[in-house]
Amino acid sequence: MPMRDYSLVGPEAEKAVQKGLTTGEWYRTDIPRKQMKELMQRSDGPAIRDTILWFALFILFGAGGFYFWGTWWCVPFFLCYGVLYGSSSDSRWHECGHGTAFKTRWMNDVIYHIASFMIMREPVIWRWSHTRHHTDSIIVGRDPEIVATRPPNLFQIFLYFFGITTAPKALQKMAIHAMGRMTGEEKTFVPESEWTKVYVIARIHLAIHALPFALALYFGSWLPLMYFGVLPLMYGAWLGVYFGLTQHAGLAEDVLDHRLNSRTVYMNPVFRFVYWNMNYHIEHHIFPMVSYHALPKLHAIMLPDLPRPYPSTIAAHRDIVGAMLRQQKDPTWTIQPELPDTAKPYQPHLQATIAPMPAE
Repeated sequence: MPMRDYSLVGPEAEKAVQKGLTTGEWYRTDIPRKQMKELMQRSDGPAIRDTILWFALFILFGAGGFYFWGTWWCVPFFLCYGVLYGSSSDSRWHECGHGTAFKTRWMNDVIYHIASFMIMREPVIWRWSHTRHHTDSIIVGRDPEIVATRPPNLFQIFLYFFGITTAPKALQKMAIHAMGRMTGEEKTFVPESEWTKVYVIARIHLAIHALPFALALYFGSWLPLMYFGVLPLMYGAWLGVYFGLTQHAGLAEDVLDHRLNSRTVYMNPVFRFVYWNMNYHIEHHIFPMVSYHALPKLHAIMLPDLPRPYPSTIAAHRDIVGAMLRQQKDPTWTIQPELPDTAKPYQPHLQATIAPMPAE
């Protein structure tokens, strides 16, 4: 069976429109309006606390790496620094991009731009990309953020853990934008009125990314490269990829029920700090305007309507790896989560969409 076309300008995009997947109504758990209003209440406090701790850890581990530079003792410090830089920046980019982490808008914007640079995601492009991801989640031909295609490219996914493909691709896109051009796919979800911003920011990001290389040459040391730019993203990306795969990999495509295409995974407090509670991913997709610090409460309320959460990331990856291996031979195979008796059943027309795709 030929691989589906996951691009946003291929035949699958038109098929998604024809099937009504772009105009359909997504499933939502019934929650009383008053309770939902309380959950959506925004506050600066939790995010300010977590951001102060975030920056303090950068200073701590960065100072340790500097002090022990030239010895093996610097390795654990830079390992932790890299996770903060190349992995925790993903969740900060994500939550501040939604505008829900802080109550104050400028605080969201500042952390969003800092985290966007760290993870090499151009802020304007990715704000619109993620908007599309939420409106057309895991709909082939529409969602620009599908990581595990079918059949999955296992070698490419392995390279993601080290940023080997993502960092060069990000630099290539920045160079295209810096020259005043947009790709065909980007034109499908970024309004033309935003393109000038894309070009200007791309030039700024490229200039800043060049700075650690200039400093390394000036001081005759690799040390500046360890702290910001391409290298810390690459050596620190692994945990973010490990977390990110738990969101949707192995689950259904082309359905309008996030209980089918998203996954909630229980994590320990350290992982939840790094990931800013994005492990509650079904809940986030159904109610994206609930702040990260309220997701545990939302999860408790929604639990009777959700598939059983995975008890750990290891359990989730056991399922994901198994699914990816099966999809090598049968790309139509999908993990189908079981709902408890207390949950509303899947909509009949949504159940039909997870049947095997006809061969073309």
